[in-house]
Amino acid sequence: MATQPEFEHPNKAIGFAARDPSGLLSPFNFSRRKTGEKDVAFKVLYCGICHSDLHMVKNEWGVSTYPLVPGHEIAGIVTEVGSKVENFKVGDRVGVGCMVDSCRTCQNCEDNLENYCSKYTLTYSAKYSDGTITYGGYSDSMVADEHFVVHIPDGLPLEAAAPLLCAGITVYSPLKYFGLNKPGLHIGVVGLGGLGHMAVKFAKAFGANVTVISTSPNKEKEAIEHLGADTFLISHDQDKMQAAIGTLDGIIDTVSATHALLPLIGLLKSHGKLVMVGAPEKPLELPLFPLIMGRKLIAGSGIGGMKETQEMIDFAAKHNVKPDIEVIPVDYVNTAMERLVKADVKYRFVIDIGNTLKTSS
Repeated sequence: MATQPEFEHPNKAIGFAARDPSGLLSPFNFSRRKTGEKDVAFKVLYCGICHSDLHMVKNEWGVSTYPLVPGHEIAGIVTEVGSKVENFKVGDRVGVGCMVDSCRTCQNCEDNLENYCSKYTLTYSAKYSDGTITYGGYSDSMVADEHFVVHIPDGLPLEAAAPLLCAGITVYSPLKYFGLNKPGLHIGVVGLGGLGHMAVKFAKAFGANVTVISTSPNKEKEAIEHLGADTFLISHDQDKMQAAIGTLDGIIDTVSATHALLPLIGLLKSHGKLVMVGAPEKPLELPLFPLIMGRKLIAGSGIGGMKETQEMIDFAAKHNVKPDIEVIPVDYVNTAMERLVKADVKYRFVIDIGNTLKTSS
């Protein structure tokens, strides 16, 4: 018989967990491992709510393990470090994102691309190297190998830093890798949610001219006046879409609903790049002629490696790139999930763990 989560490890912890695919979250007593020689333990103060948390609590991707403590946009203050930790000390402001381990020996790991390691370990609902299940940041404490912990610069509030650890790196990485970070380029952003609004902000910080492509006309004022986009296209406005054909150097597509790719490919200049970071559940139709006729590229990108995640956080602090957030108490989390289904948030919920979760100590 498996050990109960509460007694699996020596350090008591409390969080909010889903017990089954209803996705309903409620208080959950569990435990964290003792701080190993390369581990950083920290008190969780804030945790962002990512759209993937919603999929996972409901087992919509078929990979969830219950009880499930979600959360991979985690920020807090270091409480203990292992004897061989080199880069962190007690009191440091830190974060943990989507992964807590990888093999460290494959080519991807050697290239600082742990996010593409075939054996990487997700921050929650995955099996860790010691055989136990990982629990995420909807909890009062966290412990992780220092390799998977990032420093949060002093100028960046912890609640703003949290969503950068998933939403931020997910759009920063493809902008850089595909050369879409050069000043003066024309960049499109499809969808204006948690990922999309960060793509607008990072692209603007890189010096791009940014066009938001959306199905929602009511987002135009927000996109241009508040987020700083230069142009707004309604994807079903045939005339405006036609007028914009061949004008974009690259597009970051953040939409996770099924949608047509042909109009987006049309917006690209020759040699333009359409990068998918949203993950629709059903396959999309991909017309090849428009790719062939313009030597255009369609690609995917998933989060980023640890070195790049630190670089992204430092860049965000330097250029004042912060997500728009709604800070909530932990007992509001189920309502927040319901609102997330309806896209009723601008643009990321962040749970105030430090002030609202009754701790295990």
